[in-house]
Amino acid sequence: MEHLDVLIVGAGLSGIGAAYRIQTRSPDRTYAVLEGRAALGGTWDLFRYPGVRSDSDMFTLGFPFHPWKAAKAIADGPAILDYLHETAAAYGIDKHIRFNQRVVSASWSSADAVWTVRTADTAYTCSFLYVCSGYYDYDSGYVVDFDGKEDFQGQIVHPQHWPDELDYAGRRVVVIGSGATAVTLVPAMAGTAAHVTMLQRSPSYVASRPARDALSDRIRAVLPEKLAHSVIRGKNVALSTAVYGAFRKWPAHAAWLLNSTVAKQLPSSIPVDPHFTPRYKPWDQRLCLVPDADLFKALRNGSASVVTDEIDRFTPTGLRLRSGRELEADLVVTATGLRMVALGNIEVTVDGRRVAPHDTFVYKGMMLSGVPNLAWCIGYTNNSWTLRSDLTSKYVTRLLNHLTATGTRICVPDIDPAEYDAPPRPVVDLTSGYIRRAAALLPRQGTQGPWRLRQNYPRDLLTLRYNRLDDGIMHFS
Repeated sequence: MEHLDVLIVGAGLSGIGAAYRIQTRSPDRTYAVLEGRAALGGTWDLFRYPGVRSDSDMFTLGFPFHPWKAAKAIADGPAILDYLHETAAAYGIDKHIRFNQRVVSASWSSADAVWTVRTADTAYTCSFLYVCSGYYDYDSGYVVDFDGKEDFQGQIVHPQHWPDELDYAGRRVVVIGSGATAVTLVPAMAGTAAHVTMLQRSPSYVASRPARDALSDRIRAVLPEKLAHSVIRGKNVALSTAVYGAFRKWPAHAAWLLNSTVAKQLPSSIPVDPHFTPRYKPWDQRLCLVPDADLFKALRNGSASVVTDEIDRFTPTGLRLRSGRELEADLVVTATGLRMVALGNIEVTVDGRRVAPHDTFVYKGMMLSGVPNLAWCIGYTNNSWTLRSDLTSKYVTRLLNHLTATGTRICVPDIDPAEYDAPPRPVVDLTSGYIRRAAALLPRQGTQGPWRLRQNYPRDLLTLRYNRLDDGIMHFS
């Protein structure tokens, strides 16, 4: 059985970033990346639906150590996948990836201070396990069991399993959903399809911005590449942090600003209320980004439309709505959301005791109470994923180096029992449906200190980089 100092699970954005940090900040440690699929890229290799793209700017979603060079700040999926391949090859990370190695279980032995990590056909041991597979289920998305689906004579597709050969040219398409996937699919399919209808039960907040960042382009034109990347990254972090803070502090003003901006971009036939007036406050759920106003252009030219209603049932020729209206369709895309999982659905045991993630609390947004030598990499919900994941990877290397410096082998956070009396809050604390559905599965966060996951990059930057490792909560032995 092969032993490595560190095993990284997942070769997506987080896993590639983690590998770089380990090989540069803890260079004496051996590591491997176990990837369950046959290719690297994670989300950006899995999702192949039309128009798939980032909803964060690539100067912050990209790696700080490998500047984003392409023109568009809001990039499409293939461009991001190329960037990940380029990064993995540039730093030799691709040589450490073991493909088709889906981790199914991990068992910790305190007596030996090692994890035994099993895949479907092999096993490894490691001293530290770093799970970088995110929190989405790669096997299946969330599918609503609508009545009458078996009667529908057209085709039903979920975006997570988009067929390569699907031809929607000249077909009537209904996209069910109002989130980021739906607002991406509708303009991407419009113009090729006969018509695309976005059918939503309730709307989301939508914000439009240019795909290219004009100020960033000017900065890149006059400054050296690495310096320009740092300046642009800092600018974008400061702006997004300030906007998020203002929206949370003044939600009524934020809602008015978002709605009034959208209203100016809609045709007179589509009122902002009810189609773009959500029932929740801004940032209770993620904002949907529309680059270059592409969704609104499709609505204005008539190649797409939006309907706000509930589905009664499928019919042979389309959908019947609660209002009695009939929507005819040849193709229905169920952009009804994703499924969330904790720790990549890995069955975790500690000294023979099975760990239920929901029974644990998350320490500093990455480690689980009572679980030794394991970190889980998750990103921000209000900012680029990589900002948080990179801080986590740097902190993990601090822990690893501290173990070496102190001659210890085990690190484990021990939660204050008072936190167990706190109201249960999932580690991802938004009101989105996919998060509410997973609340009973996800680890929890506490009310204060390192047990509370704050969506605040500047604060995390300071605490994760400079706070003491031996804080009385993290125990070394």
